[in-house]
Amino acid sequence: MTEDLKKALLQKCKSMDIPMVGVASVERWNKPPFLPWMPEEFYPQSIYPEAKSVIVIGLPVPLPVLETAPSLYYHELYNTINTLLDQYTYRLANFLTERGYPSIFVPRDGYGSVQVLIENPTAFFSHRHAALLAGLGTFGVNNTLLTPEYGPRVRFGSILSTAELPPDPMLETELCTRCMRCVKMCPSNALNKEDYPSGLTDKKTCSSYSAELNKRHISPCGICIKVCPVGKDRVVYNRDNDAIYVDKDLFANHHKAWKHVRSYGGKNP
Repeated sequence: MTEDLKKALLQKCKSMDIPMVGVASVERWNKPPFLPWMPEEFYPQSIYPEAKSVIVIGLPVPLPVLETAPSLYYHELYNTINTLLDQYTYRLANFLTERGYPSIFVPRDGYGSVQVLIENPTAFFSHRHAALLAGLGTFGVNNTLLTPEYGPRVRFGSILSTAELPPDPMLETELCTRCMRCVKMCPSNALNKEDYPSGLTDKKTCSSYSAELNKRHISPCGICIKVCPVGKDRVVYNRDNDAIYVDKDLFANHHKAWKHVRSYGGKNP
């Protein structure tokens, strides 16, 4: 019965043009795939005690828009994707509930503002970890989730459901190449390769930098996910050469275009 429900759910996602969907059983939170792991209060059962499964969807961040970051263009794209994720997960939760399996969506950003993150850089639920456990990707040096299709250029949303859906297998191959581009190009120095893999992103430093960008209406930063070499989207957009972000002579037209976009809509420093 639940296999048929999962097929119906996947078909629904396809009709909504959702390219990435994964399912994890709530038991997977009890068996951490690495350490350190989150406290139990962040488990799905601690948020919705009746939950049996977590459905995670992913929407891609188009690389050519991301490359203008920090900019109003990427700022608007970021907000658009977040809005869609909230709408889609809300609709999918209702889809399951109407079929007799009460379900709830989790909002994409579980915090009030970037200023709140500076004081407490944690949301009440991690979509990235849910996506990991749902088989959609693996973590990279910058603590983002890398996917085979889009690298870290994906935003995730989650649904907590009472349906015991068949879980998807977790990825066994680590996708991060340890190229350290994200570390080298982080404008706030929030990443330290010496801390990997036991350390995590300096969330407070990252959030503080985003807060400054937010004052200029051009947050978030996006640099670390922009330069990551992982993802088939780099081939789609012909971005195999990482020199595009540093060689202003060889890629003059691209840098000219990015400068144009960044000059409008936001406040210059």
